[in-house]
Amino acid sequence: MSMTKPRVLAGNVLTTAAGFALSSAGAFRLDDFLTVTIGTTLIIASACVVNNVLDRDIDQSMARTKQRATVTGAVSARAASIFAAVLGLTGLAILLWMSGLLVAAIGVIGFIVYVFLYGMWSKRMSRHGTLVGSVSGAIPVLAGCVAASGTIDATALVAFLMMFFWQEPEFYSIAIYRRDEYAAAGVPVVSVTRGIPHTKRLIVLYTALFSVSTLALPLVASVGIVYTVVMGAVCVAWMGIALAGLRTRDDERWARGNFRFSLWVVMIMCAAFVVGPLLP
Repeated sequence: MSMTKPRVLAGNVLTTAAGFALSSAGAFRLDDFLTVTIGTTLIIASACVVNNVLDRDIDQSMARTKQRATVTGAVSARAASIFAAVLGLTGLAILLWMSGLLVAAIGVIGFIVYVFLYGMWSKRMSRHGTLVGSVSGAIPVLAGCVAASGTIDATALVAFLMMFFWQEPEFYSIAIYRRDEYAAAGVPVVSVTRGIPHTKRLIVLYTALFSVSTLALPLVASVGIVYTVVMGAVCVAWMGIALAGLRTRDDERWARGNFRFSLWVVMIMCAAFVVGPLLP
């Protein structure tokens, strides 16, 4: 099960569920919710397993990944690939059967972007790989929204942008405190190729863009004043932490703190997606 990256999987499932709740606007359909959640979970799990197979050369150079089963040989590449195929095809069948062609297509696009455009290409070739990876990371909330509404509307697009922008400060924080590991593995993340000061400025930029998209949601969705106040306060706090990074002398400590706060941000955001449409 570790090959499915449970923490990554849990985060993506959470945003799928939150997107569904947001676009349901109180008219929650349990069968549709379970279908999109299960189907999307299986496709994401498949992509994570494939990523383990493809990243064996990188993973063996990094402390946090060198014990993965595909690196140690506990699971062969062939066995992992078969497992990934079963997961992915099962998830796709569920989405096609119960959620419809549009949701299934979104799931396939997310898989292709993560496995091929990000994992096989941009992650290894460009410091902009994070932007490509963030597209796939924002797909689950889009799938959840579309499964509930039946269309890619303004609510779904803003929720997608929120998740896209959120991932940049989150990942760039990791890129700062694990800079030496990425350098050793030959992965051209921005902290390696452009330096930590530039990376911190990008964190400020994308935190600001996340804040703008977050506060734009009430313009297109019925999320209420409670959502606006809560998420407004969260955005102010996160911007404060991001700006503090420009002055800090302890980059690693600050980056770890910013990363931890980003996890609180996404959890509060998902909770706001769920309760916002139900409150004033």
